[in-house]
Amino acid sequence: MHDVALFRTMHLERFHAEPAIFAAPGRVNLIGEHTDYAEGFVMPAAIGFATLAGISPRADGNIVIYSENYAAQRTFEARTFDASALPVAASHHWTDYPLGVISILAGEGHKIPGFSLSLWGDVPLGSGLSSSAALEVATALAVSSLIGVSYPGSVLARLCQRAENEFVGASCGIMDQFISANGAKDHALLLDCRDLSFILAPIPENVALVIANTMVKHAVVGGEYTTRRAEVEAACAVIAGHRPGVRFLRDATVDDLEQWGHEMTPNSLKRARHVITENLRTVAAAQALIRRDLPELGRLMAEAHRSYSQDFEASCVEADAMVSLAQHLPGLIGARLTGGGFGGCTINLVEQSHAAEFATSLAGLYATKIGIVPQVHICHASGGAHQLA
Repeated sequence: MHDVALFRTMHLERFHAEPAIFAAPGRVNLIGEHTDYAEGFVMPAAIGFATLAGISPRADGNIVIYSENYAAQRTFEARTFDASALPVAASHHWTDYPLGVISILAGEGHKIPGFSLSLWGDVPLGSGLSSSAALEVATALAVSSLIGVSYPGSVLARLCQRAENEFVGASCGIMDQFISANGAKDHALLLDCRDLSFILAPIPENVALVIANTMVKHAVVGGEYTTRRAEVEAACAVIAGHRPGVRFLRDATVDDLEQWGHEMTPNSLKRARHVITENLRTVAAAQALIRRDLPELGRLMAEAHRSYSQDFEASCVEADAMVSLAQHLPGLIGARLTGGGFGGCTINLVEQSHAAEFATSLAGLYATKIGIVPQVHICHASGGAHQLA
């Protein structure tokens, strides 16, 4: 976890200045995959893994960015940029993420001074727990504080999304940045990706979030994310041809698929079925949490995984195995693949009294079946980004 005193000392030793320190969490999505760009619903929770950003002003007009994570791997030292001549394009280096945030803030009319920025995080990289959004939000909080501006959480999230879309060049939705900026302790957040309104759904104190990393991330040929999104949009276009009010699959229904699905390609029909039913499941899951109906929540998570695997075809052998192996372990409430798909992590809601045994048993079963030792983390929903005392 975060040793803030050690992090402060590292910044002091490197830059000889006292930093202001900010933290932004990673996230796990309980339900609602590939619904965000259809202006639908998602239900993530912030988690205890986070990125810390320490910032202090400089007098030389430079921006110096340093990551303790990469220094420990002996792959990175501090990189320096001229605050008055920021890069205008990504360089395909991880510093694109903080630089993108700085560029977006400059584009909003803010004068960016020189500063030293230290970064450290424990969000597992490449696991689907949104280390990039945590990095963006922590940077945005730090830099906006330095320049004396304060943005509401929803606005801050949108600025960070723009950094990833416009500067980094990744076509992500708003969910990751939004939950990092707006998460609430012991709550999931049902987000309407159309208008960014949200409600908080309390997670009972006797429920743990057990995140199991399959340790695989399959390289997919031809850009599967882009292909899936195009198939979703093609299905929407078919429905819109009959119902002009349908701008996104958020506006479509299962009845629409029954009437006009024959005009779609088989893949577009399946992708649309996943998105439309996933939106319904996500709203129902939030309602189940609010009324503490955990069996219903577990049923919805199981349906969501089947849909993600069979209709959206974004699972894999390892993730399906991880979900299957969890089904008969004591304490399980619900399990499914979380994140963008094709590997990464599963999210398991587990009774707290069984969480440690569950994690150990699942890791052993998976290692035996797949031949890979997974990382399994027991987490709880945390608060959103904030400044540390």
